[in-house]
Amino acid sequence: MIWGAIQTMKSEKLNLDVVWLDLANAYGSVPHGMIQLALRMYHVPEDIQVMLDDYFSGFRMRFSTSDYTTNWINLEVGIAMGCTISPILFVMAMELILKAAEGSAGPANLGG
Repeated sequence: MIWGAIQTMKSEKLNLDVVWLDLANAYGSVPHGMIQLALRMYHVPEDIQVMLDDYFSGFRMRFSTSDYTTNWINLEVGIAMGCTISPILFVMAMELILKAAEGSAGPANLGG
């Protein structure tokens, strides 16, 4: 689909803007604030929002070596892998990004 659009634009000597989205560490890159925003935007019941906020506010980590251990650090980014709600939260967050991208650019049309 993309390759066809590139070839068409090239043969017709037209411009084509393409954005590549690298989803490396995708789950680990989602800010908790974006999850909270998505929950509100998609009208998730408030008691579920509070429960998920409590869940994510409890994410902490620290580093240890044989000589030193850091203090606990609260994590503000990342969705836990293996949690059954994680794919839903990820899709909700990605949908916010896609909606924002649609609103910031002109129309796109691939293949009709």
